[in-house]
Amino acid sequence: MYEGIIFGIKYKIDPVAFTLPIGDGWDIYWYGIMIGLGFLAALIYAYLTAKRYEIDIDRMLDVALITTPLAILCARLYYVIFDGVKLQSFGDFFGFGNGHGFSGLAIYGGVIGAFLFGGLACKLRRVNILDMFDLAATCFILAQGIGRWGNFFNQEAYGAFTGSSWWGMASNRTVLEMGGTGLVHPCFLYEFIWCILGFIIIDRIGRNRKFKGQLVLSYGIWYGFGRGFIELLRTDSLYIGSIRVSALLSFTVAAAFGVIMFLIFKKQKVATTNNEYSNLFDYDNADRETKTEENENND
Repeated sequence: MYEGIIFGIKYKIDPVAFTLPIGDGWDIYWYGIMIGLGFLAALIYAYLTAKRYEIDIDRMLDVALITTPLAILCARLYYVIFDGVKLQSFGDFFGFGNGHGFSGLAIYGGVIGAFLFGGLACKLRRVNILDMFDLAATCFILAQGIGRWGNFFNQEAYGAFTGSSWWGMASNRTVLEMGGTGLVHPCFLYEFIWCILGFIIIDRIGRNRKFKGQLVLSYGIWYGFGRGFIELLRTDSLYIGSIRVSALLSFTVAAAFGVIMFLIFKKQKVATTNNEYSNLFDYDNADRETKTEENENND
């Protein structure tokens, strides 16, 4: 049971939602429930908007069913690699025997795995990859926003002390792990807000795409930029030496996708301008030639 306060509001939460009467008892955590709700919301959104991208719903579901379990494995693998988890057996990879089940996941591993295996699944089911990626990007940022509330129930994914008497959160877990009292940055809440705003913006862009792939680029720019700064606040980042892996990856993705987006729009603008100029030039020439012929005939 966690007791705490967030922005002056006191709370008590149990990370375990309920226990199934299986064996000695199988705990169902709120974290898993929130991840599940995020996935469900994304699936419903995809079902309702698939036709916007001319994607067959049955094929889309096939891609999701193939990709989802593989993406979860990638999320676990990413965490194991960069957190330095020492595996004593194959079962340790899945968390068997540690009392917490399949735990220790990194969202970036899941996103990378989803796009990698999702692309392969699109090839197998003959779904346009860029259309599917655009739809998936909008779904991802919605699911990520909802799923972040799982971190609240676990009292994790928070940042350093805010130094404020009201801005932030604190609980018996943060006090224990931070080694002192005070309010810390509720990074889970920051990311929830950032993701939901991103979902609204990307959904609006999706209603009038300028090119295929625009939404996945928008997702990389928006999420990468915000996650990079949020990651700098967190106290549980994954590191390579002294470098925060997710912060580096976030800023790199945001910058790279931003450059690609700029070049595509620049190319489109040049193409449009050239077409307009060419048409106008041709019209002027044709008009001038017509007038010249008329003058010669009059003479």
